[in-house]
Amino acid sequence: ARRADRLEALAAETGAIAVPTDITEDDAVERLLGIVADAGGADTLVNIAGGARGADPLAQAKTADWDWMYQANVVGTMKMIRAFLPLLRAQREGGTVLNLTSTAGMVSYEGGAGYNAAKAAQRAMTRALRLEEAEHGVRVIEVLPGMVQTEEFSLNRLGNADAASKVYDGVEKPLTSEDVADIITYAVTVPHHVNLDEIVVRPLAQAAAHKVIRKQ
Repeated sequence: ARRADRLEALAAETGAIAVPTDITEDDAVERLLGIVADAGGADTLVNIAGGARGADPLAQAKTADWDWMYQANVVGTMKMIRAFLPLLRAQREGGTVLNLTSTAGMVSYEGGAGYNAAKAAQRAMTRALRLEEAEHGVRVIEVLPGMVQTEEFSLNRLGNADAASKVYDGVEKPLTSEDVADIITYAVTVPHHVNLDEIVVRPLAQAAAHKVIRKQ
């Protein structure tokens, strides 16, 4: 992650090694790779960086927002995978790559073109990687969440707290980050010969991308 304060708190709680990293920066990725290699390598890479910016229709699309989304969701994920594949291929029991994408990469919606495009590209990359890496003993998993209520996603996308809160108005029990973390944990810890190619997860209230049950 990018924020040292949160990483330091997590490291104190878990014993993890905290390395603040911007995955869009080549030097930062190489530094992270070196630290991991020196610590003994890795058998699993979980790519959860990304996000959305803006909800403009294409007619008012902001180039800066699209550039940020493509770098954060697609190019950054590519850089991490490219850097860590040699370590993952070297694992005797086999390596794992898990990419957190989104149902936005499956179904487009008005005002979401930039995020739809970025997540669809990340999804396509994930599927290609699975084909390329099976012969190297690296399994590739994709988790595609629907509506997840977190403290930042909608706020970062829409720019103000009122607009962000309205996204979840009336939605009974949207998914939480803990729900998604539990699914990721399960997917990467089942026996290595089990490959959960694609896991689509939505809250019960979101029957489909176009149907969300909202109670008043």
